[in-house]
Amino acid sequence: MRDRGWNERPSSDVVRRHRPDYLILLFMGLLMLIGLVTLYAIGPQRANVLNNSYGSNYGPTYFFVKQIISLAVALVGFVIFATVPYEWVLKQGKKLLWIGLGLCAVLFIAGVARLSIAPPTLGAVRWFQLGIFGSIQPAELLKFGILVFLGGFIGLRAKQGHVNDLYKTLIPVAAVTTISLLFVVILQKDLGTGVAITGIIAAMMMIGGVNKRIGIIALITLAVIGSIFIVIEPNRVQRIVTYTGGSDAQGGNRYQIDNALIAIGTGGLTGVGIGNSVQASGYLPEATNDSVFAIMGEIFGFIGLMVILLILFGLLMRLLSIMDHLVDIRLKLLVAGVFGWFGTHVILNIAAIIGVFPLTGITLPLLSFGGTSLIFLTAALGLVFQLSRYTVHSSRLAKVGDSKHEDSGSRRRVGRTRYASRCSS
Repeated sequence: MRDRGWNERPSSDVVRRHRPDYLILLFMGLLMLIGLVTLYAIGPQRANVLNNSYGSNYGPTYFFVKQIISLAVALVGFVIFATVPYEWVLKQGKKLLWIGLGLCAVLFIAGVARLSIAPPTLGAVRWFQLGIFGSIQPAELLKFGILVFLGGFIGLRAKQGHVNDLYKTLIPVAAVTTISLLFVVILQKDLGTGVAITGIIAAMMMIGGVNKRIGIIALITLAVIGSIFIVIEPNRVQRIVTYTGGSDAQGGNRYQIDNALIAIGTGGLTGVGIGNSVQASGYLPEATNDSVFAIMGEIFGFIGLMVILLILFGLLMRLLSIMDHLVDIRLKLLVAGVFGWFGTHVILNIAAIIGVFPLTGITLPLLSFGGTSLIFLTAALGLVFQLSRYTVHSSRLAKVGDSKHEDSGSRRRVGRTRYASRCSS
């Protein structure tokens, strides 16, 4: 079989386009529905807390309606990236990355200039405020840009056998990582998003075939840099101190963790039921965002949380399964990046809420209130949904990989794909 070139879509004699993985859509829809029900239940309480504390004028259905709008936009994004040919998306990687970095730079400048479009929140400037159109967090677009750009870039280097080349791969990837973390962690003071970006890049480099020694050195370097980022920011140091048992004022780190644990404990086995949450009445900070897992524990109980965790786990496993059964290394890298993105958010959010990690202010995917994060992560899942049309049977992976001269060393050993009957023999 002749080499078909790097920029061509796999043709029918290599991988036949087939039915996508609808479990992705099912798991995603269930999580969105659970999040929406939770916001419907606690939205009026959250609005009342904000109105009393800050003199705002939120109506009882504000959070519910806004989340519906965000979900509608997110689903449009899902459909777009599930249908627009992935080859076209990959070609836009550099543009998306530059736009993401550019918007982060503009946000920083607007914040320094104290423009109303970039208001500070708790000492940080992370959002563009666009009036009736809501707010936009450019760091989420940056994540998506990194995902698409590195999917094509590392994929090309893997195809050429240069993943571990210092000048052709490692330095460019390190430059993208460093610049992105500079904007997000230093200028926007958003360590949680910085960790998520690191998770995306680490997952893609691992699947791309980076040498273990290089990977360990990179992780140690990032750990040192992360420690420096924490030390130079007093607020982060305080989070570590309170996490380890230090005193904390109301509304702070330890206070939030303690009340999150109270919420989960109060829920017991079956929960207090919709509309009966106490912690959402002002005791638990960020009840609709970072702390939504604790509120769900209070409302739905231990059984409800286990169901939610199973759905999250099921979605992550589908991502791995799809990645395992893709032939084109670029597509494997894209799915790996989405796995790193989604998985990092899940682990950091839940671990922080139950007191395993210090709080990082990161959303729980598809469940927390919010627009930009929801929209771009859903768009990324739409891209994975499209890529699931190009999986192959496990028995054909080595055969097709050899015929395409691809490095199959990073493939995980998994069982039979559900698409086997639809793949060309």
